[in-house]
Amino acid sequence: MMLGFNEPEFLSQLASAVALRPRIEELVDRLVDDGFDNLFLVGAGGTYAQMWPYEHLARRTSTLDVRAVIAAELVVSGDRRLGEKSVAIFTSVSGTTDDSLRAIEYCKARGVLTIGFTGYPESPIAEAVDVALISEPKTWPFDMQMLLFMGRLLSRRGEFDGYERFAAEFEGIPGILLEVARQAEPVAAAFAEAHKDTDYHFLIGGGNLWGFTYLYSMCILEEMQWLRTTRVHSAEFFHGSLELLEEDTSVIIFQGEDETRPLTDRAAAFAKRVSKDVTVFDTRDYPLEGISPEFRGLLAPLVLDTVMDRVSKHLERVRDHSLQLRRYYRVMDY
Repeated sequence: MMLGFNEPEFLSQLASAVALRPRIEELVDRLVDDGFDNLFLVGAGGTYAQMWPYEHLARRTSTLDVRAVIAAELVVSGDRRLGEKSVAIFTSVSGTTDDSLRAIEYCKARGVLTIGFTGYPESPIAEAVDVALISEPKTWPFDMQMLLFMGRLLSRRGEFDGYERFAAEFEGIPGILLEVARQAEPVAAAFAEAHKDTDYHFLIGGGNLWGFTYLYSMCILEEMQWLRTTRVHSAEFFHGSLELLEEDTSVIIFQGEDETRPLTDRAAAFAKRVSKDVTVFDTRDYPLEGISPEFRGLLAPLVLDTVMDRVSKHLERVRDHSLQLRRYYRVMDY
């Protein structure tokens, strides 16, 4: 049995996101047929970080202008390319994120088509956007919806030849990720036991895992466990942050299967020369049965989100610190 894990809910939530595929594809087809100039992926905190893999994917494979932006900064700084030929995507678990709501209003005032992914059909964000695509409540992460949206979009643009095969294989992702969770459980328990008294972690990731590295550092270890962290992109590791490493520094490395893997390998090799406490969470360790080798790299954020959810639950246990506990976030006015 896995700690704090509701298997029926887990499978049902993931299935609800995958089930959005026909609506997502219909929406993408309409957007492409009508024509648009650029795509803004708008978020706040974890939902901003979760957009980075898809900006990264577009930068690698597409000539379309796709950019991930921070909701609050967009409102105060603006963007000259934002206009009536723009599309903006928002995600929110609760559908109540204030910064995103203000950004939706800002975009709509400029004629932007707004799309929202959330789990609550009557939430403020679902009601504010032009198109709301609703999964089951508390469904996380949004990588499933974003993979389907970006995959279909790139396919329609002639920039992703294997999309139909990928989407068919992706139908099995709930069961695939359940097996990932089961395999990760003993690894997560061992990591938590070894680090129950560790108050500082150094996180490294790159490519389409840089967003997850940022997210896990800031939104989980800092926000939910009140631990101090440093996070650095594997390509930037040798430009400053490596000086923080010491023999007993806990180094957490997120390793995926895209073209940036050698950059993370290089950082890991150096970290192991200095620290005796380096943990590598590698998507290659998980079979992902039914997924073709050429698509595995796309799934890295989803796989490691599942793995590290197990770690988070065990850290909560060994540290006796609830993942729901906050001192300031949505507690104090700011």
